[in-house]
Amino acid sequence: MIAQLRPALGPLFFLTIITGLIYPLTITGIAQLIFPNQANGSLIVQDGIVIGSTLIGQSFDDPKYFWGRPSATAPFAYNAAASSGSNLGPMNPALVDAVRARVDALRAADPGNAAPVPVDLVTASGSGLDPHISVAAALYQAPRVARARGLPEARVRALVEQFSEDRQWGILGEPRVNVLQLNLRLDKMP
Repeated sequence: MIAQLRPALGPLFFLTIITGLIYPLTITGIAQLIFPNQANGSLIVQDGIVIGSTLIGQSFDDPKYFWGRPSATAPFAYNAAASSGSNLGPMNPALVDAVRARVDALRAADPGNAAPVPVDLVTASGSGLDPHISVAAALYQAPRVARARGLPEARVRALVEQFSEDRQWGILGEPRVNVLQLNLRLDKMP
C-alpha cells in the first residue's frame, strides 16, 4: 500500500507547492509591481478613506445623483459576494413587471421627462455589479440632477460628456459613464 502511495504523494506535494504557493505569490508580486491600482481593487480613495471601486457599482437613490443600473444581487444591492444576474428571460412575467416598476419609478422621479427610458436603467447587468451606465442613460437623468442641484442643465450634460469613456480598445462595448466617479465630481461642484 505504501509503495503505491509514495509515487502519488510526491507529485501531489510538488504540484501543491508550485501551483498553491509559488505561482500565486509570483503573479501577485508581478501584479503589485506593474498594476498596483488594479491589483488592489481599483479603489477610489478620498481624504484617506476608501469610498468605492471603479469596478463595482453603488446604490444611489437621491434625485441629486445619477442612478446606476439596477442590481440583481441579494440580500442588498451591489453585493460583490453574491454577484449574479437575475436569470429572468425576456418573456418572463416577473422581468416584465420589474421593468415596468422601474420605468414608473423613473417617471415619478422626473415627471416632465418624456424621453424614452434607456434600457440599462431598468435592467440589471449580467453580474449585477456594473458600475457604468450608457451615455444615453446619463443624459436621460441630466435634467433631474440639474434641477435637484440648482445647476444649468447644459453644465450637467457637459460633465456627463467629460466623464464619458470610449469603447474599450476602441472596439469593445459601448461608450459609458462610471456613475460613482460622475457623482463624486458633482459633489465637488459649487
